[in-house]
Amino acid sequence: MTQSNAVQQPTPEPFAIVPLDAPLGAEVRGLDAREPLTPEQILAIRQAHREHHILIFKNQDLDDQQYLRFATLFGAVFQPPADVPVLSSGADGKAPDIVKVANTEDGELGNFALPAHVDHQWTPVPSSGSFLYALEVPRTGGETQFTNLARAYETLDEATRAEIDPLRLINYNPFIRLKSGGYNGTFVRYRTPDIEPIQGTEHPLVRTHPENGKRVLFLSVHTEVEIPGADPVQGAALVERLREHLQKPELIYSHKWSVGDIVWWDNQAVLHGRNAFPASEKRRLKRISLSGSRPF
Repeated sequence: MTQSNAVQQPTPEPFAIVPLDAPLGAEVRGLDAREPLTPEQILAIRQAHREHHILIFKNQDLDDQQYLRFATLFGAVFQPPADVPVLSSGADGKAPDIVKVANTEDGELGNFALPAHVDHQWTPVPSSGSFLYALEVPRTGGETQFTNLARAYETLDEATRAEIDPLRLINYNPFIRLKSGGYNGTFVRYRTPDIEPIQGTEHPLVRTHPENGKRVLFLSVHTEVEIPGADPVQGAALVERLREHLQKPELIYSHKWSVGDIVWWDNQAVLHGRNAFPASEKRRLKRISLSGSRPF
């Protein structure tokens, strides 16, 4: 009798979307982003993103072309106006399709902590979301915290919601302020009358999510802002009260990165921030941001 020498291949994991035990997020299982996706998979992923706000794809192994092909199944690559600088903007005002988020010479953002924020909030049309792909991660630190801004709004008391619903918020461009030297080496969280205004964009403080209709507290934790028409002292106090609320643990999921992770977050309903990590260790990720719509 001849014995077969064939090695039995493991059965592929079935495609599934599994919610996290967290304030937001789900894991997409049984998917190799190098391979073509079925229409049913694409629609299921889109629906899950609308519902859970962040999706995690584990154990991926993509080159840049494959990464772009996968990300652009869900939208066009974000490109800011030429006169509105963002992370990695070149001399021509354009940003690369893939931004290197790394503490290496060719990367951005070093190893320091990043407070929770909305990307591109100071632009007229902020990005709808971003994919972040981990190539190398530190042994300690470097986790990303994601804050559920829809739940943040829902858990405010009724009086606060009524107070902030009609308000607008100007978000000032941090890259212009950084290039001009800041405020003698310091940074402010709320513009005051003695500060010369810089380029900024006005959006609703409470926006409506364009796909699921949820009301969202559209505020970052540590950026320069102003409520137009408000008394500066009262406006600053309100913003700080809201920012304290945004840092409650029950609103936040902390993602510990592994090599091969891709996380797609909803920039229209999620803050993201980063823990510091040792400068002696490398952290290399690649980000693709998708275009969005003007907040309303």
